Amino acid sequence: MKNLLPYDGTLSYNQNFYSDEKAIEIFNALKTYPEYEQRIIKIFGKEINAPRLEAFYSKNKQNYSYSGQTLEGNIFTPMIEDICMEVEAFTGACFNSVLINVYRDGQDSNGWHSDNEKELGINPVIASLSFGASRNIHFRHNKTNLKKTIEMENGSIMVMGGAIQHHWKHQVPKTSKVKSTRINMTFRWIIS
Repeated sequence: MKNLLPYDGTLSYNQNFYSDEKAIEIFNALKTYPEYEQRIIKIFGKEINAPRLEAFYSKNKQNYSYSGQTLEGNIFTPMIEDICMEVEAFTGACFNSVLINVYRDGQDSNGWHSDNEKELGINPVIASLSFGASRNIHFRHNKTNLKKTIEMENGSIMVMGGAIQHHWKHQVPKTSKVKSTRINMTFRWIIS
């Protein structure tokens, strides 16, 4: 996959990581997971309900902290383990955890942020899978304000790497056009 960024990091996208049929099968299985919660997050010092549902899974019960909260790791399910191995084979990176976000419709979102928590190391590789409704992911360079948009489709994969988390922010903005659910899996390596 080619790098879609002109500088300061790597960003690649493949819209056909899974077939539509396989992606729908995974989506339907993920919908049944009981661990999803609407968490409290801290934005600019203010606590609010996260505008999405989340669940965190890790191979060795590692935890993950961001926005003033710590997510306790649920153990990988057999399906998550299989998906992780496929993503590792595709990317050449190793992953020991996954954050699953459920965007119930276009009103669920994720504001501007970087995945730069210390548990992820200096230049983490993060692989993001999308199932269900298509949603736009916006990228914005911290200094030049250059913008990039990727429409993540059902069964697609996006991989962020290099120095991207130091120089770019990304978001999943609200939209009135999307009425159905998107489930996003972001695989990462948590440093123990």
